[in-house]
Amino acid sequence: MRKLHCCAVLFALTGLIAGCGAEEGRIEARRVTQYTIEDFLGTTTVRGTSFAPDKSKVLVSSNETGVYNAFAIPVAGGEPIQLTESTTDGIFVESYFPDDERFIYLADEGGNELDHVYVRELDGSVTDLTPGEGLKADFLGWAQDDRSFFVSTNERDNRFFDIYEITLDGFDRTLIYQDETGYQFADISPDKRYLVFGKPETMNDSDIYLFDRQTGVMEHLTPHEGEIAYHPQTFSPDGSSLYILTDEDSEFSYLVRHDLASSRREVVEQPDWDVWYGYFSKHGKYLVIGINNDARTEIRVYDAQTMTQIQLPEMPAGDITSVGFSRDEEVMAFYVSGSRNPRDLFVYDLSGDEPRQLTNTLNPNIDSNDLVGAEVVRFASYDGVEIPGVLYRPHQVSPEAKGPALVWVHGGPGGQSRVGYSGLIQYLVNHRYVVYAINNRGSTGYGKTFYKMDDRQHGEADLADCIASKEMLIATGYVDEDRIGIIGGSYGGYMVLAALTLAPEEFAVGVDMFGISNWIRTLESIPPWWEAFREALYTELGDPAEDSERLHRISPLFNAQNITKPLMVLQGTNDPRVLQVESDEIVEAARANGVPVEYIIFDDEGHGFIKKENQLEGYRAILEFLDQYLMGEPETIAE
Repeated sequence: MRKLHCCAVLFALTGLIAGCGAEEGRIEARRVTQYTIEDFLGTTTVRGTSFAPDKSKVLVSSNETGVYNAFAIPVAGGEPIQLTESTTDGIFVESYFPDDERFIYLADEGGNELDHVYVRELDGSVTDLTPGEGLKADFLGWAQDDRSFFVSTNERDNRFFDIYEITLDGFDRTLIYQDETGYQFADISPDKRYLVFGKPETMNDSDIYLFDRQTGVMEHLTPHEGEIAYHPQTFSPDGSSLYILTDEDSEFSYLVRHDLASSRREVVEQPDWDVWYGYFSKHGKYLVIGINNDARTEIRVYDAQTMTQIQLPEMPAGDITSVGFSRDEEVMAFYVSGSRNPRDLFVYDLSGDEPRQLTNTLNPNIDSNDLVGAEVVRFASYDGVEIPGVLYRPHQVSPEAKGPALVWVHGGPGGQSRVGYSGLIQYLVNHRYVVYAINNRGSTGYGKTFYKMDDRQHGEADLADCIASKEMLIATGYVDEDRIGIIGGSYGGYMVLAALTLAPEEFAVGVDMFGISNWIRTLESIPPWWEAFREALYTELGDPAEDSERLHRISPLFNAQNITKPLMVLQGTNDPRVLQVESDEIVEAARANGVPVEYIIFDDEGHGFIKKENQLEGYRAILEFLDQYLMGEPETIAE
């Protein structure tokens, strides 16, 4: 069990071109079927890997109905069984109960991120375990004996999350930890004596604390000097040790076993990339380790007793992610996805049978051969720093038939564009837009030095990377240098607005999805449940009370008079991270310049667009906007 409250991505791609997938030889255009947004949204998104007690079903959330609902997918094959009927708010499943098919799920209202923890009973009725107004709650996992489970809630003080144990029958709850400091829960020991927490000091410096419920003592396990990140993962199955991630004396995070009695540490896994996580199957038979390998997910599964690596089945469609096990540890569920294939659920009997595919989520009307495989491509930025990203080249473009391009900026600060399926990106690429999902300096996944390179330089050093990527795109030979735009959401939306205000002649158009326009207001109005990350965020971006001059300088709103290029803005009314006023004001200011501005507001969305009907409206509008202001006259593909 592991549940660390982590908001590292808060305002949630030798020579000029280098990297895996850089094409060699002649690039030729070919015709493909162009699909509508309805076609792309005919693809289903599925998440969740909780097995029913008898292993006959896997519990998932699916947006098949247009809104995420709970479904049970038969392991033997067959149609998914719909278990909930929400038509408004997404339902995100957590787990079946240990001995019956009741299950736990989370849901908020209209994207406001104020999740409650619910139980769906066998008769279909629903119990809210965390009732009340204005609170945020979370499911933290099961006790080792399966007779209780744990939840967190900030109902007492909306800055901090208290932890409760809840019984299976009757749902009686007991407070087991009251937080007054801003610790982030990670795990509870099998005997329930110890709780382990993470605590950030800055984005690059964090600590681990161990709370002894018997003595009431909170022990600091990782005292250190300088900037070192320590992140707790999980207790060992016998409770004698703790598995942690650290970047001590390393550019990348690696997995360490910390003995609780002696405080001795030994390295468990240290690849040349960040270890993202480590966790055990229910009874500790298997250890799962996830590695962020150059914007791809690499999974390693070990026999925990011998640390012998289990040979996972080869899956030609893409990467294995989200590994889960049945409670008896005999069957494994996982997802497989690639840039041309959305996530599909598989089950695998560890006795050696072939994996069984349970879902086919790509709309059958779409030929995956018409979609585009992603390439990891690097370039030398303005100061020589190597910048990675993920490049999507439409089949229809070539040096003889050049196309427009979009620099796609991920959320953050931090964050990373990764190789994988994106319906919106594939929709744009299918309609002849080259997309480069840049991982500008400050992105995660490339070492702590690279991650820190944009600290207190947001809207400056990272924006300069985005501008420098244009030269790489032009050097491909198939991008029209006069038709390069910029697109992004959240922090990426800020980068769009920064580009159009701080470097107004660099990009032909901008598409901003819920981006920050006024840093001073945004940093002063962060949600109260981010209290533990407030100082870390201020350290990286700036304290609005002390750094107002710089924050004013890099805020697009105060430079809006510079906007000369067409701008599109999309915003959710219920967004608690980037308030609607951020978009309202930049739109008003841009329109005062007389430039084309399109603004779409979704009254039932928050920080991101979850409902398919809203995605349909928003994504179609994005393409229409780009076709009007960026596409120009498409060049003819030679027969």
